[in-house]
Amino acid sequence: MKTYAKPIILTTLTLLMSFYIGAVDVNAQTSEGVLMEMEVMPEYPGGMEAMFKYIGDNLKYPASAKEKGIEGTVVVKFIVNKDGSISDTEILRGIGGGCDEESLRIVNSFPSWKPGENEGEKVRAQMRLPIRYKL
Repeated sequence: MKTYAKPIILTTLTLLMSFYIGAVDVNAQTSEGVLMEMEVMPEYPGGMEAMFKYIGDNLKYPASAKEKGIEGTVVVKFIVNKDGSISDTEILRGIGGGCDEESLRIVNSFPSWKPGENEGEKVRAQMRLPIRYKL
């Protein structure tokens, strides 16, 4: 019977996202009008537990990363749009071996989120997601 190494999703995701989002200015935004902090944060359908399950069920440890013994954390930045769709995915920190591309694939395959809100209006929100790979 074969056993397969599964990627481990950081259990500190909530803490990391809360730290990133819970900064000072509720109206802080990028030059493209994307809010970095807001009153109501975007939410994955079903919440964080559902997102962890989705990632755990669908993420595949790349064969080249396994062969080379690559482990570590990939950090993906993405936008949750006003309609809940995901766009502008980007690797902030990668580890190579195909893990960066696999992390982008997973984030790009997310179902629509509940969008963030600020002052009662739906807004575009910038998010960061760490995904940890461990053999």
